[in-house]
Amino acid sequence: MPFDFRRLDIYRKVPKDLTQPTYTGAIVSICCCVFISFLFLSELAGFIATELINELYVDDPDKNSGGKLEVNLNVSLLQLECEVVGLDIQDEMGRHEVGHIENSMKIPLNDGRGCRFEGKFSINKVPGNFHVSTHSATAQPMNPDMTHIIHRLTFGDRLEVPNVHGAFDALAGADKANTNPLASHDYILKIVPTVYEDMNGKQRFSYQYTVANKEYVAYSHTGRIIPAIWFRYDISPITVKYTERRPPLYKFITTVCAIIGGTFTVAGIIDSLIFTASEAWRKIQLGKIH
Repeated sequence: MPFDFRRLDIYRKVPKDLTQPTYTGAIVSICCCVFISFLFLSELAGFIATELINELYVDDPDKNSGGKLEVNLNVSLLQLECEVVGLDIQDEMGRHEVGHIENSMKIPLNDGRGCRFEGKFSINKVPGNFHVSTHSATAQPMNPDMTHIIHRLTFGDRLEVPNVHGAFDALAGADKANTNPLASHDYILKIVPTVYEDMNGKQRFSYQYTVANKEYVAYSHTGRIIPAIWFRYDISPITVKYTERRPPLYKFITTVCAIIGGTFTVAGIIDSLIFTASEAWRKIQLGKIH
């Protein structure tokens, strides 16, 4: 006797004339399909959208930078002429540069009474400072006015990602226009390396920073007041990494199968309970059950 392959079918079919459609079954079926469609679309939207994973670790993320960190500074000195404005850089590796001019630009403001300084320069990844002052001027002005507005201070690449909300330009918009004209300003920065890795594995290196500031009047050894705008920085050993990820396909398929199977199972139980209860009630009304 030949083996009947159909005996392996675990999904036996019930003849259509042995089934009974009901109104409650139709309602449950419609609700079931709507519920499955809603959950499926929700899971599909979650699968298509990328999720952002963040982690912390101790390391220098940008080992190809040669120990350098790029700085972008844009500051307006409201009552100081451009000819006396300069940028000085110092750090613990012995760097001491007065009047840095490479990749910098000074734009006169207020009919030449003020100056907008824009600079792009590199610093070593060690504690140090850079400051805007009159130290490089040939002749020091009398009572230099350091009231200012900071438009931009960023480190590394400019990172503009909608899902990442960090302090990449924490000093943007800092307004010291109404402070003591002869006061020095200290901005103490704690710089945190930040890595952003997109879906293609491409990495961008940027830096967030926290800031604290103080204002004081500083005197030189001759008793003169020589104010400056100081940015004292230290680099954190902790790196923040943001990674774009998308859920794997197998997880999406597994979830969809669970949604369909679970919803049909629960709907079948509900429909069976309703049908059994309605049949029992009908028999009671007919007097078959006492």
